Amino acid sequence: MLLFSVPFPRYRIGSDQRSLDVLGVGSGGGEVDAHILTVLQSTFPSVPITADIVEGSADLTDGFKALVAKTPNLQKIPFTWHLMTSENYEKQVKAKGGAKKFDFIQMVQMIYYVDDLAGTIAFYRSLLKRNGRLMIIVEAANSGWDILWKTYKKELAVGVITQYRSSAEVIDNLKSQGLKYEEHAAPNAFDVTECFDPSSETGRRLLDFMTAKDRFHESFTPEIRAGILDLLRHKCSTEKDGRVLFNSDLSCILVHA
Repeated sequence: MLLFSVPFPRYRIGSDQRSLDVLGVGSGGGEVDAHILTVLQSTFPSVPITADIVEGSADLTDGFKALVAKTPNLQKIPFTWHLMTSENYEKQVKAKGGAKKFDFIQMVQMIYYVDDLAGTIAFYRSLLKRNGRLMIIVEAANSGWDILWKTYKKELAVGVITQYRSSAEVIDNLKSQGLKYEEHAAPNAFDVTECFDPSSETGRRLLDFMTAKDRFHESFTPEIRAGILDLLRHKCSTEKDGRVLFNSDLSCILVHA
């Protein structure tokens, strides 16, 4: 997966505390969060861990709960579930006051969905304890995703995602706020060869996924379709052994408290 080389021990998160409090924001089905929690358990075996999860989808939250139920090490962690969006969680916390503070906050592939990037980063950073870290996982600048969605922003950023962001926008924002951070590359790629076979059902589904459309071939004019396919092949991907590999690099950004 993506984060496994992040050197948690180096940051001494929780190493001198009685508990390690973790917040997951936009955690989805919990696969990445589960891995991170497992890494933290092995890194700090004598420190009890708590986990708060913010997720707006009931179905995805149920999936996360099912994952916890079948994972013995996760059953040792007390979970608090917040079935709401990131924005609503922020409103709730500000309304109640006395917010819980966290040693580690993870925002994995969710920064695309917030309206106020600067405000979201500032809010969640304000929830960090001393020596805490806010981890933002986002598609890397100049990755295939970045090239595709910025080249065809007018055609693609019209649904749930209305403003595409890569690590470039996140880092520019951190710099503008004068925040200390570290960036770790997470190289990734996947095979999109089937996208260039008009008869391939797998290729059609991949194109739907990559453009966030239900039906790629019916959603765009012939000229736009041809342009996207050309861009995917020649700007967003590399070819190896006759296969087309899409650059899906990610960036792991650790923001200091």
